[in-house]
Amino acid sequence: MACLMAGAGMVGVFTSSQLSSRSAFASQSNALSGACAPVSVAPRGLAVRAAGEPSEKSLELMRKFSEQYARKSDTFFCVDKGVTAVVVKGLAEHKDTLGAPLCPCRHYDDKVAEVQQGFWNCPCVPMRERKECHCMLFLTPDNDFAGKEQKISLEEISELTKNF
Repeated sequence: MACLMAGAGMVGVFTSSQLSSRSAFASQSNALSGACAPVSVAPRGLAVRAAGEPSEKSLELMRKFSEQYARKSDTFFCVDKGVTAVVVKGLAEHKDTLGAPLCPCRHYDDKVAEVQQGFWNCPCVPMRERKECHCMLFLTPDNDFAGKEQKISLEEISELTKNF
C-alpha cells in the first residue's frame, strides 16, 4: 500500500497496481468521498510520499516569503499563529510537490493546471489586487483576526503543526 499526499492531508490509500497507471489513479481518486478529495497526477508522474512533510528548504523559503510579503503588503499574520503555521506548511508542501506555492486552502480538480494558470499561486490574484487572503495568512490591520506580528519562526511552525 502507498499513501498519496495532497497538501498536508492524506488523499487516499492505493495499491501499487492502482498507482501504476494514470487512468486507474484518476478513476480511483474520483471515487473518493467525504474528507478525501481527488487530486491530479503531475506531468512527470506521481509524487508518492510516506508523510506530508515538506522539505526544510521549502519550509524556510515559504516562511521567509510570508514574512517579507506581510511587510511589503502591510498585512499581518492571524492572531492564532497556528493558522499561519498550517498555511505556510501547506505552501511549502505544494512548492515541493507541484513546483509552486499553490494556495493550500482551496479544492482543485486539477492542481497542475491551477499552478500553470497562476491565479491561486501565492500571493493569489485576490490578495495582490484587493488584499483578500482566503487562507487568512495575510490580514489587513482592520481584520478582527489580524494579529500584530509579521514574523514566524521555523520552531513555531514545527511546534504548532506537530499533530497534523
